Amino acid sequence: MLEIIEALLSSTLEYFPALLFAALGATLCERSGVVNVGVEGMMRAGAFCAAVAAITFPTPVGVLMGMLAGAGMAAIHGYLCIRWRSDQVVSGMAINLVALAGGTYLLESLYGPNGTPPIHQLTRWHLPGLSEVPLLRAFSGHSALTWIALALPFAFHGLLYRTPLGLRLRAVGEKPHAVATLGLSVTGLRWLAVLGSGMLAGLGGATLSTAVLDRFEQHTPAGLGFMALAAMVFGRWTPLGAFLAALFFAAGNALRIGLASSAPGLLEVVPQGFLLALPYVLTLALLAFQGQRTHAPAALGTPYEQESR
Repeated sequence: MLEIIEALLSSTLEYFPALLFAALGATLCERSGVVNVGVEGMMRAGAFCAAVAAITFPTPVGVLMGMLAGAGMAAIHGYLCIRWRSDQVVSGMAINLVALAGGTYLLESLYGPNGTPPIHQLTRWHLPGLSEVPLLRAFSGHSALTWIALALPFAFHGLLYRTPLGLRLRAVGEKPHAVATLGLSVTGLRWLAVLGSGMLAGLGGATLSTAVLDRFEQHTPAGLGFMALAAMVFGRWTPLGAFLAALFFAAGNALRIGLASSAPGLLEVVPQGFLLALPYVLTLALLAFQGQRTHAPAALGTPYEQESR
């Protein structure tokens, strides 16, 4: 029984960082008042560019390139939504479609439909103090990104709720005109949040191709961007809430993998498609349980118009 728990915990920690980085990025963006449903596309761009860069350069450089790719997609979203006040949901969905089609075209043109060539994964840390301790050894054998993911939500919480910058970012999502009366730039703060969101989503995608897998595959990120949005909503637009929700959804994905590998006879009773859909079913169930309770920023999705002050 202990071995099963260790395996589930280890698998949870494997998929958790990518989901959390994307959820934190979405939280940052929407806290500033800009809807970001393009997280899936930003993750896909980050995963592809990280894998391609890691073929030639060291893998950490590939991770940085993935973050920049996510920021580039976010810049398009910000230009449409902040500069031209376009519909933010339509812009995000367009980014998802462009990333899906563009990533598929580039992958098949450059490497074929099966994925990029294998790359060197990020170094996995095997901690001597934990490797011999039952249950705790599940924390060993993961990349540095896992440890960053475990610490980042708390740092993010401190940034948003304990610093002047965090207060301003939250304020532009609640009362942007009040922020403008203080002489602060609403558009500048929103640009900062959108680009930061893209970098975090790109980091989530890069985590998939450099730490979880060793390549970019056709289906990456396989809906994790939408699951990250669900984690943000269920976490009530807070970093710590997104942290707990991402852990739960990652555990659901680990349970799916564990059931498929440890109980092959289960596939004769339960259709494989149901197991594949299990994490997403859990996502929908939690969102349905949450019901009408919402803590979304008051100005979320509302373009800022200076002349309407």
